[in-house]
Amino acid sequence: MTSSSTPAPASPGAPHPSSPVKRLTARGRNEAHRVSSPLELFFDLCFVVAIAQAGVQLVHAVGTGHPGTGVLDYAMLFFAIWWAWMNFSWFASAYDNDDVPYRVVTLVQIAGVLVLAAGVSQGFRQHEFLAVWLGYAIMRVAMATQWLRAARTAGGAERQATLRYACGVLLCQVGWLGLVVLPQPARPWVFLVMAVLEMCVPLFAERNHETSWHPHHIAERYGLFTIIVLGETISAATVAVKSAVDRHSALGELLPIAGGGLLIVFSAWWIYFVVPIHGHLRSSKRAFLWGYGHYLIFASAAAIGAGLEVSVEQTVGSSHLSATAASAAVTLPTALYLLAVWALHARHFKVGLAQQLVLPVTALLVLCCTFLGDRAVLAAGLVCAAAVATGVTLTARTVRAERAATATTPAG
Repeated sequence: MTSSSTPAPASPGAPHPSSPVKRLTARGRNEAHRVSSPLELFFDLCFVVAIAQAGVQLVHAVGTGHPGTGVLDYAMLFFAIWWAWMNFSWFASAYDNDDVPYRVVTLVQIAGVLVLAAGVSQGFRQHEFLAVWLGYAIMRVAMATQWLRAARTAGGAERQATLRYACGVLLCQVGWLGLVVLPQPARPWVFLVMAVLEMCVPLFAERNHETSWHPHHIAERYGLFTIIVLGETISAATVAVKSAVDRHSALGELLPIAGGGLLIVFSAWWIYFVVPIHGHLRSSKRAFLWGYGHYLIFASAAAIGAGLEVSVEQTVGSSHLSATAASAAVTLPTALYLLAVWALHARHFKVGLAQQLVLPVTALLVLCCTFLGDRAVLAAGLVCAAAVATGVTLTARTVRAERAATATTPAG
């Protein structure tokens, strides 16, 4: 943001409030003052409904002694949620004109994720994916409609890219039918193949033309969704603690979990937003790798909340899991989150070996906390908080050293 009172000129594709129907043209990558729209924020909030449902079912699966199948089902369903969200976010960054057709199609996508959310429990407990497939189909067909609309006003390589997107989305949707019609043992393989094909669509579509996504806007969109997911984690853990206190009056036993969980989530927020990542997104290759990698960040952040619920249930005797297994439900996704944020965010801005090692070493220490029994979550939270303090201290020392070096360097 600049301090100038003169507004920057809008790009040709920027939204204007004058007409209910406008041409859907590409927006400028260097457009000034680009921020998330109210529709995008509403879109994110509705997607978190599906994430919450997936978390509830993951808690049930782990709590009943089926962590393997629970994690697999969670990974499959979370992919559908994340991929539909990601595709819309990148499309909106390049083509959002905020007219009536654009809004209506986006609201249809929101309806699709709500249908998907309604089918999450059947997907987990009965391995029945019809409702999930239907909700995903609504979202993806709506997304293809947006690409076809963009193709109408595009030309040359841009038109070819938009048509490739639309065809790729629709063809992949046919392939996902395998989750409905094929026998259950084949479905994990169907998921693996179709997930790879889905992620290849943007690479194929943009082979000759890059869509004009906005680096700052994309970074903000991912950051806001991270905040919403972490907020859902806090909400789920709070509800679990409240329910346990109401039923068992075990506040003293639950305080270490509540305190440790808050430290983990607060540290997760701090670690993610400590660097301005938009400056790193200077090419589609780098941005796609960053965007795809967020599957691990979002999935692990949401899983932390599920793990905290599992720990609460184990503490009050509502689960037959051991203390170590319940602790692992928190420490494993926390460690994965730390490593994913380091790989995608932090390592590009760290100076020196000490700064680079903070998050990997923290992830290792969090895993070691798994074996501390009832105090594992609190210990993991303290380790995460110590990592934040260490990172701030090392950064401050680096800044002071750079200032001292600059001050002693003779001018000219």
